[in-house]
Amino acid sequence: MRTQIMLTLTGPDRVGIVEDVTKALLSVEANVETSRMARLGGEFATLMLLAVPSEKVGDLDAALSPLVAEGYKLTATATAHAPEAHAGWLSYTIEVSGADHEGIVHEVAHGLSQRGITIESADTSVSSAAVTGTALFAMTAEVLVPPALTDTDWITDVIEAGEVANVDVAVTAHGA
Repeated sequence: MRTQIMLTLTGPDRVGIVEDVTKALLSVEANVETSRMARLGGEFATLMLLAVPSEKVGDLDAALSPLVAEGYKLTATATAHAPEAHAGWLSYTIEVSGADHEGIVHEVAHGLSQRGITIESADTSVSSAAVTGTALFAMTAEVLVPPALTDTDWITDVIEAGEVANVDVAVTAHGA
């Protein structure tokens, strides 16, 4: 039997960090089922969903302890796997772009949460405009809409939230 573990690890970015993390996980026969890894502001961050043999869960902390000793922050939490929690929900991609400023993510997230829409994943970035150097914000979010939300007024609401935040918002349905 395998136990699902949500693992987060953050700390200084360096060559070989992914190799070291996955070597430690392999030593306890952990399988990385889903992961996100990124270098953010010079720091390394990973979020992983692991499947670990139940009898080896207790060995996970010891396997990762050399990284903790190097100053990496680690959390490992057993989780219940419930993919059926959103069975039948409709999948959409939301893309947001415009001049960067505080509050953009909040405006969009607020508009979604008010309608009971869940964000499955979101990636944001800031880059410089080619000519002016203006900071440009971009976000791509994958969301799930409850099947009971049959109207598409929520799309208008999210686009209006973007207008409040002074950014462009595009919504695309999956499987349509």
